Amino acid sequence: MHRLLLIAGFISIISLNGMSQRKVADSVIGTPWVSVQYGLNFTGGDLRENHGFFNHIGLLAGYKTKKNWIYAAEGNYMFGGDVRTTGLFDALVDSKGNITDQNGDIATVQVLSRGMYINGSVGKILPVLSPNPNSGLYVSLGAGFLAHKLRIETQEHVVPEIELDYKKGYDRLAQGLNISEFVGYAFMANQGFVNFYAGIYFQQGFTFNKREIFFDTPNVPVPHNMMLDIQYGIKLAWLVPVYQRKPKDFYFD
Repeated sequence: MHRLLLIAGFISIISLNGMSQRKVADSVIGTPWVSVQYGLNFTGGDLRENHGFFNHIGLLAGYKTKKNWIYAAEGNYMFGGDVRTTGLFDALVDSKGNITDQNGDIATVQVLSRGMYINGSVGKILPVLSPNPNSGLYVSLGAGFLAHKLRIETQEHVVPEIELDYKKGYDRLAQGLNISEFVGYAFMANQGFVNFYAGIYFQQGFTFNKREIFFDTPNVPVPHNMMLDIQYGIKLAWLVPVYQRKPKDFYFD
């Protein structure tokens, strides 16, 4: 999170340097296309069995052509606390309903949703209901790699049964390909920092379980058939186009 903020600050400095150089209102421009983005996503399909609501936060970098095509790559971190898996540590719970650490003290065990995806995308801006030819309806298609799992935290306690590599027997790691769709609105101001895009995001993941055994159900074979992992929600992004400096004109008498 701190690295993302530092990158965002660096991008702001670049934007300040180029803000006075752009001619957004005059014509369609070609420019680097950089954004810091955040998404709120609900889950469906097989993903919903283990995970509920996901937050997405990430960076996108690419190029917008003079024909309003956008070619980009993005990386996003997924996180949330709405875990749907139940009975994960039933075998570790004592008669009083507690999990104890290596010293016999009651341990605090937290299970969270985590994941990431890296996509390449192709988009198009259609100047509909826009103040300039660089703003309007924004649609894009993407494809890439998706991974998600359960993150197990024991805080300051040490529970040997769920430490280090033993966590892999519980984390439900799944990986695979994904495709995504975005429909929204992109706005590039004639002047100033009000540059953004926002809209509806859809993602379909085609993933496979990467573990050979689940420790909570050791006698049940781990399914390795392809899963359909669905996410849908809204995406908001602060867009920071980086403009080339306009050459100065020189006049001689």
